Amino acid sequence: MTLLLKDLLDKNKAWAARTEARTPGFFTRLRNQQSPQYLWIGCADSRVPASEIVDLLPGELFVHRNVANVVVHSDLNCLSVVQFAVDQLMVKHIIVVGHYGCGGVRAALHDTRVGLTDNWLRHVQDVRDRHTAWLKTLDGDEQRLDALCELNVLEQALNVCKTTVVQDAWIRGQGVVVHGWVYGLHDGLLKDLSITATGWSEVDTAYEKALSALRARYADTATKST
Repeated sequence: MTLLLKDLLDKNKAWAARTEARTPGFFTRLRNQQSPQYLWIGCADSRVPASEIVDLLPGELFVHRNVANVVVHSDLNCLSVVQFAVDQLMVKHIIVVGHYGCGGVRAALHDTRVGLTDNWLRHVQDVRDRHTAWLKTLDGDEQRLDALCELNVLEQALNVCKTTVVQDAWIRGQGVVVHGWVYGLHDGLLKDLSITATGWSEVDTAYEKALSALRARYADTATKST
């Protein structure tokens, strides 16, 4: 075993000991119960550790992560996580969380070839293409990247709302709320992008309001910089 891997195992032992000392019986209770209120659908980026960002303990946040926090209706991995979270764990909130400076979104923005992942990032390119005209009005690549990171969150949150799992939950009156957030690597803060839907009748309005607010925010930034 390499020294690096041994270091991880040693850190795990120290963490487990600290956790048990702080909360005696923690792991015994955790073994017998999993009742998170939240499903986090985020990016696989190593700089975005879901539970740490929102300061939750193990067992309090159900997590699915992939490159560029994409929700695709043919992705049985993601859909299975959503189904288990909604139908079995009865989560109350599904939160799609992107982050600024996302490498996958950057590759999609610039058509950068990175290998097999190109096929996955085609979904983010579809988001880019739907908003190309507006993105071209922004000032510089970094602003366009920030905007596409946010747009991608809105589109993926919309996709969550369109899944049969969430629609069926809403039909039977189960309380599931879908949200879209973005995380700042530069300051460690989460921003609510104000796309929030508690039922199918709210989805289109929530998306349009969030999209309008996003565009207005960038227009305001452009005005202040001139």
